[in-house]
Amino acid sequence: MNAKKLGFGLMRLPLTDPNDAKSIDIDLTCKMVDAFIERGFTYFDTAWMYCGHESENATRKVLVERYPRDSYTLATKLHAAYIKCEDDRDRIFNEQLAKTGVEYFDYYLLHDLRVSHYQIYKDLHCFEWLREKKAKGLVKHMGFSFHDTAEVLDQILTEQPDMEFVQLQINYLDWESESVQSRKCYEVARKHNVPIIVMEPVKGGTLANVPPAVKGLFKSQNPEMSVPSWAIRFVAGLPGVMMVLSGMSNMEQLLDNTSYMQEFEPLTLDEQTLVHRAASLIRSEIAIPCTGCAYCVDGCPMNIAIPQYFALYNTAKVAEDDASIDKKYAKLTETFGRASECIGCAQCEGVCPQQLPIVEHLKKVAEKFE
Repeated sequence: MNAKKLGFGLMRLPLTDPNDAKSIDIDLTCKMVDAFIERGFTYFDTAWMYCGHESENATRKVLVERYPRDSYTLATKLHAAYIKCEDDRDRIFNEQLAKTGVEYFDYYLLHDLRVSHYQIYKDLHCFEWLREKKAKGLVKHMGFSFHDTAEVLDQILTEQPDMEFVQLQINYLDWESESVQSRKCYEVARKHNVPIIVMEPVKGGTLANVPPAVKGLFKSQNPEMSVPSWAIRFVAGLPGVMMVLSGMSNMEQLLDNTSYMQEFEPLTLDEQTLVHRAASLIRSEIAIPCTGCAYCVDGCPMNIAIPQYFALYNTAKVAEDDASIDKKYAKLTETFGRASECIGCAQCEGVCPQQLPIVEHLKKVAEKFE
């Protein structure tokens, strides 16, 4: 792939109503897509469930209906949580073609592979099904996204050697994490010589909103570079990484990301040392390592705004103005269920890519704000 290494992740799109994941600001997203393409970037990544199942519809409006098919690269995904029988595979795939308005997908992923989901994909013969889609020209490149241990990744790549790429959560904060295992998974992918697409390079915004000490560390080294640029350049410079996805929610983020990725320069050895030092400082302050993907919200019987509550809790741990954060929590509870209303069903934990103990964390949120 000769494309520039930055991809537009269509999961955290700008919204007209911050409390409604489906309320995508189409006008603003169109302007962002225009700026992205004008700067020479072509890769777009969506999925069946993004933005309350509206991301693929938005992709048609902001991209497919406005640009020639050969001017962009489009990726989407099939998630194990939404398929109960073999017929569901084609039902969803055909709806994805209709929603996006394309005749084929450049990249198609079996989404969020982990032990339980891998078994579902095998039981429903999804790998064979995906190979058939490629043979028919409906999929140009087949692969999967992954959230589990390096050992499980090694097993999958050994059993499915024809997968053409793997999408991994890699960032400098998770590089040595025993739960995410960014480095170990990266090394497994390199061992199998499989091209890597990086997701969560800024960890859902965590590495854009770092503690003051970390921000000072970066600015003292290079005052011209933004804080998130350190995170994206860290992963983009790793050998074997063909694309880095960034979920951009406003024009400022898009213009910043594209500015330093147009003529990309990897981190120097000294800069790499600096980001690992930054990771140690961040780990000492972060309370709940949530990326804000919101997979946990869809299907919550109590309609609890889990990612928003976790973000407020993390902010409260390092902020001086607790009162304003308390007010934000109270405002959210006018629309969503309170943290204390969690019934402990743990369906959220079953779909959390970070494998967080969400039920226990909600108890902490309730104790803090209620």
